[in-house]
Amino acid sequence: MLHSLPLLLLPSSPRFLISARLLGSRLLNLRLSEAKTVGARRSVPVLAAALAALTLAIATIACAAAAPPAPAPTSTSLPPAAARSNLPAGIGDSNGAGGQEITPILATRVLDVGTQRVSFLLSGKKALIKAPEATVSATYLGDTELEGAAGGGETTPKNTPAETRQAIFHLWPYGIRGAYSTEFNFDRPGRWRLDVTVDDGDFSGATQLEVEVVEQSPVPGIGSRPPLSRSKTLDEVDDIAQLTTDYEPDPDLYRISVADAIESPRPAVIVFASPAFCVSATCGPQVDAVTELKEAYRGRADFVHVEIYDRPEEIQGDLSRAELAGPVREWGFTDLPEWFNESWVYILNDAGLVEQRFEGFATLTELEAALQQALGEG
Repeated sequence: MLHSLPLLLLPSSPRFLISARLLGSRLLNLRLSEAKTVGARRSVPVLAAALAALTLAIATIACAAAAPPAPAPTSTSLPPAAARSNLPAGIGDSNGAGGQEITPILATRVLDVGTQRVSFLLSGKKALIKAPEATVSATYLGDTELEGAAGGGETTPKNTPAETRQAIFHLWPYGIRGAYSTEFNFDRPGRWRLDVTVDDGDFSGATQLEVEVVEQSPVPGIGSRPPLSRSKTLDEVDDIAQLTTDYEPDPDLYRISVADAIESPRPAVIVFASPAFCVSATCGPQVDAVTELKEAYRGRADFVHVEIYDRPEEIQGDLSRAELAGPVREWGFTDLPEWFNESWVYILNDAGLVEQRFEGFATLTELEAALQQALGEG
């Protein structure tokens, strides 16, 4: 899912996406072959970051040549939403006089009605913005008024901020990138605008994001019971390489199936990721974060990694030979517009219901907070 690449937003031309993915898989495979020889798995994200920079140069040329028109907003199907800067005239991408330019990058594009986690990156002219907090207000832009809770409160006119929250900055592994995240209660489907302001003394500015909230997305939502997928386990294979593209796999993540974890009387953490072929190079670190969480909560919750691709040992660096794993299709990821192979993490409570879901990379701090909620400790 190229739109979640942390450093940039890429054009959505199918030809460009295919070219970028083929280039990425070949370069990653070359580096992974070297890593397998010297045992240097942690250097893989460095190459992927270089690949992202190369892709940025290609994207710049592609965007200058042509840009596809944005699809019309709809509240009945999940659109390929994008971050858009729509500040009032005279403000541009900054906070007016004295403000600095901000470019927003939306990380969570799958948003349902209800309380949802929203994550985004903020980039200045020279570097990623890493202020500890950002103030975010959500404003409904649809065609109807926002009614009070359960229809019994006052009506909030559209274009009036419905909620203001503080988004916390979370630094990602390797200390280079990071994202802001917070939660909003989206009362109804349709277009919403997020007004983002940063002012921590060293940096000040403002920008906006427009998002599309749908009634129900194709993937399991918060409060739902996910499909009882029979993911493969260590008992069913001869080698752990048949279960994952991780070059330093944690056997504990493959001892039980997704279905076992859902039906277990304990909470569960389930990560869908392809460490070797993830476009944004965050899937390896995401699986590592789940392993870290497992070590801290061993015996109190179940932990499962589902590789995006079935029979990963047969791919040999050529994604044209890859087949998506059954649980990936069963959980609806293939029905998400423009999704390719980016990670998702689900936290389930002891009843097997979704407590929280994380689209794209989530830090250990975020995962632990969600698991503590599922354990009744949050």
